[in-house]
Amino acid sequence: MPTTGKLKLFILGTLMSLMAVPVTAEEVNTNGLETLRKTSKAFSAVSKKATPAVVAVQVRTKVTSRGGNYSGSPFDNDFFERFFGERYRRQPRERWMAGQASGFIISEDGYVLTNHHVVNEADEIKIVLTDGREFDDVELIGSDDKADVAVLKINKAKDLPTVELGNSDDLEIGEWVIAIGNPFGLTETLTVGVVSALGRKLGGTEMYQDFIQTDAAINPGNSGGPLLNLEGKVIGINSAIITGDRGYMGIGLAVPINMAAMIKDQLVNTGKVDRGYLGVRMQDVDPDMAEFFKLESNNGAVITHVEEDSPADKAGLKKDDVIIKIGKKNVEDVQDVFNIIGFTAPESKVDIVVIRNGKRKTIDAVIGSRTQSEMADTSEIGKKLGLTVRTIDAELAKEYSITEGRGVVVTDVAGGSEAEYKGFQAGMVILEVNRYEINNVGAFNKALDKTKDNKVYLFVKTGRHYGQYVVLTLKED
Repeated sequence: MPTTGKLKLFILGTLMSLMAVPVTAEEVNTNGLETLRKTSKAFSAVSKKATPAVVAVQVRTKVTSRGGNYSGSPFDNDFFERFFGERYRRQPRERWMAGQASGFIISEDGYVLTNHHVVNEADEIKIVLTDGREFDDVELIGSDDKADVAVLKINKAKDLPTVELGNSDDLEIGEWVIAIGNPFGLTETLTVGVVSALGRKLGGTEMYQDFIQTDAAINPGNSGGPLLNLEGKVIGINSAIITGDRGYMGIGLAVPINMAAMIKDQLVNTGKVDRGYLGVRMQDVDPDMAEFFKLESNNGAVITHVEEDSPADKAGLKKDDVIIKIGKKNVEDVQDVFNIIGFTAPESKVDIVVIRNGKRKTIDAVIGSRTQSEMADTSEIGKKLGLTVRTIDAELAKEYSITEGRGVVVTDVAGGSEAEYKGFQAGMVILEVNRYEINNVGAFNKALDKTKDNKVYLFVKTGRHYGQYVVLTLKED
């Protein structure tokens, strides 16, 4: 730049600096206080708007315990029990256990959202509003343990206060959020914090986990209450805390409202939840696997098994495919696939992007119904044996403490059948049919179809390293 140009810029900058009006410390403090006042007013506005629709969910559960009629007396010892029987020392008695958590009203005619763990064992449910009204006629419409969401209905209700549902997909880390509930039985309690993380997972795949993490104080009793944005819209259901002593330690977790709303719609319309089903087993990608599969990052889920005749099999997914994207959502790990597929409506078409042999490939798949897949697991010929079996996925492996992907697990035994007579029980694992090794229900059914006479030889696991043959006879039609 010529010297004259630099001089002009210097003179212009000097003039502008001279024209600038200095800001005093008092003005800075005033502006800062005004910003804080506006923020405070925003919190107050949310409280006034949402609190009337936040309810106390009071539950009572009947439990049977062995009392202590003679506890602490001279008769409370083995000598008297040996002669007079245990009933003289400890007699069974029923008692009621009570608890209180939170919920929020989403419709004027009385639909309420809360957590599954709040109401799943309740024999009686009462709803108490902040204005003092109490409702004993409360119906449990449905509950989903996998996402920790439950829907209640206050019967014969009308013109109730409500909260509006927001869009949890729009949330960003650092946004202000507000929790309202009844921690430790203290009603109408409001706490404030920020979204400290999104998509939080606690490990395992037995639950659909995509938690919103917040540092808004959440304590026992907050469960089921709303997590709100500054517009007063619900963006999550407060569900859990990470703590060492059951109290607040800065990390609370909420179920995203978009996930909860999908579950709510199914529970209200059908009374149950039917999730999407793909039919694969997977594992997370680590750095060594990323190098082996020629991946650019550690994100993705490696398919380790494709169930025969499953939606994945029909779509053309293969073992060793690495799923990196489903629809518009990127896949970081197995839990992401579990969540995305689980909350995709059955019969929906999705694009699944995989890395196969180092190359990117898009596969069109039609998502199946998990409910229908479970109902149709066992063929008619299998039922003639008096057995219902299922492929061992992660959930069943956890439920029955068995190994995923090896054999099939018995989930039901027909009463009066030969199988029942020979000792079959739910949870037993069948490893072979007529000396054919099986790892899923499809293989189980095919092996049975090849039976040439009425005798079926089943190799059943009887211990950690042992098994034995059991012969069953197929029933005639």
